[in-house]
Amino acid sequence: MLEFPVAEEPDPAIAERGRLLFAGDTEFVKGVVAMSGLPPAGPMEVCFAGRSNVGKSSLINALTGRKGLARASNTPGRTQEINYFTAGEEHFLVDLPGYGYANAPVAVVEKWQRLLRQYLSGRQTLRRAFVLIDSRHGVKKVDDEIMSLLDSAAVTFQVVMTKADKVKEAERARVLDQVRTSLSKHPAAFPELIVTSSEKGWGIPTLRAIIATLE
Repeated sequence: MLEFPVAEEPDPAIAERGRLLFAGDTEFVKGVVAMSGLPPAGPMEVCFAGRSNVGKSSLINALTGRKGLARASNTPGRTQEINYFTAGEEHFLVDLPGYGYANAPVAVVEKWQRLLRQYLSGRQTLRRAFVLIDSRHGVKKVDDEIMSLLDSAAVTFQVVMTKADKVKEAERARVLDQVRTSLSKHPAAFPELIVTSSEKGWGIPTLRAIIATLE
């Protein structure tokens, strides 16, 4: 059996649960610049982590059906806060600062990278981290570092391949093999990949269903 297969489309009942979760109002709650600013622990949280410019904001917008909810930017490193959004009454979506290259002063970068690490290792209500990997580039060293942090924090993470429409099928297969090889070294990795395109809507119902069925 293939290690880390691509997640199959959910059955209709589960897909409907996912659709309904994101069919209601999705609201921006707050941007957090320090751990002391986090909302009180309550609703379960899923977070989205990825290198700068991996397509994180676009994915969150596609999930929620709200084009301007998370601010997409062509300038890497613009997200410098932990941004909280509601999804229904029982879920928080958490948009983490982009890691890796960032167009910002070194001191600012270091501050929000530290915040990222503190959040990932210390948030009790975090049910799953979704680590976004660009389908054009595969896993980079900085992705491996974040995955190792999630391993040490015992936070289950699942890889979401973004921008899958930007590569030909053969290249996509090659990159998926590279990702699988990288994930085999990480005990906290959930054993399924999600392949998405925010532009084309690929994989969005699957990701919604997965979030809706987390406990």
